[in-house]
Amino acid sequence: EFDCYIFILYSQVLKAQYFSPWKGEQQMYKLDIGWPKTPEDFTGQTFCVAVDSLHGLVYVGQRGDNVPKVLVFSQEGYFLHSWNDTVEMPHGIFVWNTETGSSVWITDVGTGKYGHTVKQYSPLGKLLQVLGTPGNAGSSLIPLQFDQPAEIFVEETGEVYVVDGDGGMNNRLLKLSDDYKEIWLTGSNGSGIGQFKIPHSVTVDAFGRVWVADRGNKRIQVFDKATGEWLGSWSGCFSEDGPYSVRFSADYKYLIVAQLNINRLAILAAPPVGSIGDCVVVHSIQLADETKPHLVDVDMKSGAVYVAEIGAQQVQKYIPL
Repeated sequence: EFDCYIFILYSQVLKAQYFSPWKGEQQMYKLDIGWPKTPEDFTGQTFCVAVDSLHGLVYVGQRGDNVPKVLVFSQEGYFLHSWNDTVEMPHGIFVWNTETGSSVWITDVGTGKYGHTVKQYSPLGKLLQVLGTPGNAGSSLIPLQFDQPAEIFVEETGEVYVVDGDGGMNNRLLKLSDDYKEIWLTGSNGSGIGQFKIPHSVTVDAFGRVWVADRGNKRIQVFDKATGEWLGSWSGCFSEDGPYSVRFSADYKYLIVAQLNINRLAILAAPPVGSIGDCVVVHSIQLADETKPHLVDVDMKSGAVYVAEIGAQQVQKYIPL
């Protein structure tokens, strides 16, 4: 009985060490408690966040009845303005900067007349472009149709990656050209190599690889951005909860992943060119209970991490130390 008690005590100590941000490694991030300046500006469920590091802006997508769907803040946390037109249920958001200007892409998983689309807006909320057939869920490529598209990533070249979808009929990753034609497509529903169960987030690294949070399969899958060829997957870090988001740190040394059901941000070592290898958690940030971190974005200038939290109905900012 005594041995059993010692074992329980020991495992609790181990557990405490594991969850502690001080487990022999230095803390990597600290919460910016002054961001935003006026938290009461969040009036709905905050599903997604995107940073425009070039112009010092942070865009937040939120859901709810009679709430503005997109809020715009400065990097310092001041609320600037909001917009609402033609966004039904934002799921993912992304800022695309080019030499000629910036735009904001939003995936809309609504089931009404604006839903099942990926839309491009001006920074002030003017609708510029709609991908997909508004209001129609589908799998077709001509015309382009989505079913609850989860997230989008746009390269400087204008080439587009979309993970489709957030629990609809499609479980696929599409790469589109800058005029929105299919370059390649991969994925179907399942747990085999290159298959997905709720592909939820997508990002591209500096080495020509596309990273997908395969949420339902509790793994991250990696593909060659030129060909769509499968390069590997990570599942060892996600036994407790699947990855909800994938974003790289500003130096591409780490991959930052939100795990919604265990209220945690996992910071993984990103592999350089070559083999994907196994995932290694180098640090984790344990958030408060019921925070429910959904999607994250990183300021590629300052390295700050912004976390959209559905449960807490807020976005939090973490600063690298």
